[in-house]
Amino acid sequence: MSGSAGIDPRGPRFVAALTAVLTVVALLLGTGSAALVVLAVLAASFGLGVVRGVTGTWQSRLFRRFVRPRLAPPDELEDPRPPRFAQLVGLVISGLGVLLGLLGVGPAIPVAAALVLVASFLNAAFGLCLGCELYLLGVRLRAARANA
Repeated sequence: MSGSAGIDPRGPRFVAALTAVLTVVALLLGTGSAALVVLAVLAASFGLGVVRGVTGTWQSRLFRRFVRPRLAPPDELEDPRPPRFAQLVGLVISGLGVLLGLLGVGPAIPVAAALVLVASFLNAAFGLCLGCELYLLGVRLRAARANA
């Protein structure tokens, strides 16, 4: 992990579950200002995850305060860099939805929410972090380029 402290891998899955719930709310609200506010909250949450790391989000604080004390310690810790990159991907998608929504492109709000929902659901339900996979693909491509 090159000096990074490991994180409990169940934390990002919990964060993804809360994110999925919020994206469903945004989808149910449609293209109006209430949906835009929910998507903006998600974008801000992703922003915290990018700046502070995945453990610096409000969802992660809920996990540490209410969920983790009730669980056995994790078998192993996870490198925080892939989930942090996934937060960046979420920020770009939700941020673009917010920006376009503010510019009057209402359908961008549910489209962005749907994309975030797919990724967060896959992570929460199956442990498949699409942003993490993109991060690892980038690492492999950089390594291949360095060896070429």
